[in-house]
Amino acid sequence: MILFVVTTLPDEQIAADIIRNLVEKKAAACGTIIPGAHSIYRWKGAIEEAKEVIVVFKIPKSAAASFEADLRALHPYEIPEIASFEPSQVSQSFTTWALAACDISAPDISLQAFNTA
Repeated sequence: MILFVVTTLPDEQIAADIIRNLVEKKAAACGTIIPGAHSIYRWKGAIEEAKEVIVVFKIPKSAAASFEADLRALHPYEIPEIASFEPSQVSQSFTTWALAACDISAPDISLQAFNTA
């Protein structure tokens, strides 16, 4: 099983740096940057606005707690948004790839169909 984890970050460079770190560490299979978010929120008693990017990570469900700790350690916000959800459907090929990218094997799914060598 995989989870999608959503967070917001201040810009694309910071997002790319964090994604690269977590993918290299095999904590996440990938992260997708969605630019152009405009957030309006209450912070310390005032209404604030910020341009942000949204990042959607794909991670093994079994690694959710350690992933959150890793993301919190890298995240520049005092209180980062970290929201995860389990999609109701994910293709077997994507699940297999995502788990393999994090050194976790998918149960009952053969990797042989995805070998290109």
